[in-house]
Amino acid sequence: MTINLRDRSARTDSVRHFNRFYTKQIGVLQESLLNSGYSLSEVRVLYELAHRTQPTAKELGRDLGLDAGYLSRILANFEEQKFLERKASESDGRQILIRLTKRGQSEVARLESCSRDQIDQMLKNISESEQKRLLNAMKTIESVLDVSSNQASPYILRTHQPGDMGWVVHRHGALYGQEYGWNSEFEALVAEIVAKFLRNFDADRERCWIAEKNSEIIGSVFLVKQSRAVAKLRLLLVEPSARGLGVGNRLVEECINFARLVGYKKITLWTNDILHRARRIYERAGFHLIDEEKHHSFGHDLVAQTWELDLQSPSKSL
Repeated sequence: MTINLRDRSARTDSVRHFNRFYTKQIGVLQESLLNSGYSLSEVRVLYELAHRTQPTAKELGRDLGLDAGYLSRILANFEEQKFLERKASESDGRQILIRLTKRGQSEVARLESCSRDQIDQMLKNISESEQKRLLNAMKTIESVLDVSSNQASPYILRTHQPGDMGWVVHRHGALYGQEYGWNSEFEALVAEIVAKFLRNFDADRERCWIAEKNSEIIGSVFLVKQSRAVAKLRLLLVEPSARGLGVGNRLVEECINFARLVGYKKITLWTNDILHRARRIYERAGFHLIDEEKHHSFGHDLVAQTWELDLQSPSKSL
């Protein structure tokens, strides 16, 4: 999706506005953080020393993004206050390790207590539902901006729970509207599919899998009964934030394994030729295109495709 310059400028201004609001909210712009007498950088250094095993100054500067000279002055000040001590590494005498003294540990405990009190004070006048909204929004910001965490964090697959179908309908409508310009006809179709699934659910021969990462839904797929011998794969979706993690492949693989387990002989699916990512997943799984047909749906001229997988042939690893 291309973002024009006006939209980009507005988004930048929105982020800057949030930054100004939140730094004021947590007291970063006060003369000292938590009225402690320390700057934000000084508190961050103390926190890192309390939660690491004897790092070097170089490691601290690299991970906190602090200038070496500035960090050196902070450490010298803390050493003067007897908050930390330095000693040469036993394995490499050239490395100087830093650790908090008991006095430094006590100071960190005091600061953490002040921080908790400040947050408790901020939250106490907010309702339970609003607190949940706030925490979920914070989690979203962290997961989006922390690229390394986002790549390393695992995801899980589970069966559907109450409330999941609303998410399926909402995200299909929103994503296909954003990415392909499809209108509300598609959202209505998805709603009909999930309603039929819930009303006629056969727990022995049908499944919905939900993919979750950090307690957030990132994908879904359905396998439903078309006949005694044929299953139908439906509504494969992977959130943009989770693409590249193998979620789509895994969801389709679960469908195939389950279909074989309960005795289906074939899986069929219906898609459209413009859904290139999904088609690549189906091809890798061993599905074959058996039919195409032009149609006008969801506000666009499209080419529908039917794909099939023969479950009696050798399995293909994703």
